[in-house]
Amino acid sequence: MDSTPLPIRNTGAWALVVASLFWGTTGTAASFFPPDVSPLATGASTMAIGGLLLFAVSARPAINAIRDAASRRWLILGALGVVVYPLAFYSSMNLAGVAIGNVVSLGSGPVFAAIFEWLFERRRLSARWALCTAVAVGGVVLLALGKAPAGQSSSGVGFGIGLGLVAGLAYALYTYCSSRGIRAGMASRGVMGAMFGLGAIALVPVLLVLGAPLLQSGQTVGIAAYLALGPMFVAYLLFGIGMRTMNSSTATTITLLEPFVATLLAVVVVGERLAPVGWTGLALILAAVTVLAATAQGAARQQPPPHAAP
Repeated sequence: MDSTPLPIRNTGAWALVVASLFWGTTGTAASFFPPDVSPLATGASTMAIGGLLLFAVSARPAINAIRDAASRRWLILGALGVVVYPLAFYSSMNLAGVAIGNVVSLGSGPVFAAIFEWLFERRRLSARWALCTAVAVGGVVLLALGKAPAGQSSSGVGFGIGLGLVAGLAYALYTYCSSRGIRAGMASRGVMGAMFGLGAIALVPVLLVLGAPLLQSGQTVGIAAYLALGPMFVAYLLFGIGMRTMNSSTATTITLLEPFVATLLAVVVVGERLAPVGWTGLALILAAVTVLAATAQGAARQQPPPHAAP
């Protein structure tokens, strides 16, 4: 029998919403790095430092998850996504802009997550999920169409969009694998700590080779620290809470709130421009995420999750 207190189960969708708010600040924060800080260094430092912290605060359940044969294969596969995602994500924003990099990376996530659920489980998705996802992805398309590229070359933007799709695939992969690890009976803290800890180990060499410019000033150290502690460490603790109560396709749709926040910050803080069609896309994303989050909370209230509580 599931031992998770009812109030904890009910917070899952909203934990993902708060995590998305953190994630939405990443592109704006990274835009304040000087030009000699590589996006690969930014991604490696964020996930490597944050991942090691996640492992440190959940060492015992993380080690148990790694030792368990049923969850270990999902942790290793998910760790691959953890390695690829930050490198592709920050490179996508560097080439295509904060807004487009975010909306493509996160907007493609639900589609890839649904593909994984169909491939591995033959799972049919609800009509409500399909409608919310279609509306949100439509909003993402409008966002991309409404973003004025502000000086980027068309080839650079195209390559950035391609990297955004790679990031979306990697994001959906580790989201799906985390849900499978939890459903195998492991604590959510242990699954997240193990998966991101394994990914962090692989990213440390990238950080050692490219990360020196991150230490050039108090500002660069401060930005790197914020990205590792806020959008990575705290946000993924919240992400683990959310993954206790819902499947990966629903989770990735809720986190489409991230490109909404990222685009607003890109326009207001970074100075990127957004056409009226882009603002329409923002409204569609917000509406879809709000409906899906409320629906997920109602479902969690009625039905306990089929996996162990942390």
